[in-house]
Amino acid sequence: MSCILRKVNRAARSEIPRKTVYRLSQYLRCLQRLKANEIQTVSSEALAKAAGVKPTQLRKDLTYLGQFGTRGLGYDVVQLAEMITSHLGTNRLQPVVLVGVGNLGSALLQYRGFEPEGFEIVAAFDQMPDRHREIPLRVPLLGMDRLESTLSEHHIRMAILSVPAAAAQEVTNRLVDAGVLGILNFAPIVPVVPEHVVVNHVNLAIELENLSYFLND
Repeated sequence: MSCILRKVNRAARSEIPRKTVYRLSQYLRCLQRLKANEIQTVSSEALAKAAGVKPTQLRKDLTYLGQFGTRGLGYDVVQLAEMITSHLGTNRLQPVVLVGVGNLGSALLQYRGFEPEGFEIVAAFDQMPDRHREIPLRVPLLGMDRLESTLSEHHIRMAILSVPAAAAQEVTNRLVDAGVLGILNFAPIVPVVPEHVVVNHVNLAIELENLSYFLND
């Protein structure tokens, strides 16, 4: 997915390159599959092949985490998975809110893959919370007047934004003012945020355009 990142200043930790962070997430999912199959160790060659990268790239990426692996034996699957989740900040369940419960927002609320990856949507917000929706929601749906109080109560630092373009900047401002530091943005604009706030912008139309280019090349 297309992602536009605004960097966070992290004086207390060394910065891992953005592309490396994405690959670490990829390695983690491969390790989770290995754990599910009760495989205890994996070589850099096997893990790299499963993740679709070169072994030299994988070994370079893992140097950001410290020294891992034993020559001739490979990596301990459980240890490496735990180290990656620790660096990604997903070794504990993190609360998230979703703002904008239209068709896309409702679909995102039905997705069951967030919690296994360490994220829990604790509440959703919409301008019309009482409007009838075909799909039953699994989290409390609140009015926008309760946004700031809920963010404060649950110490929310991350939000998913799926509102129309006209409302995206205003809602983003409210999220940032209330202490949100990371936003997954499905709105069709890139909202302006302070330097300390991270915005990942997801635009499905851009992805389809990208596919169309290569199909017609």
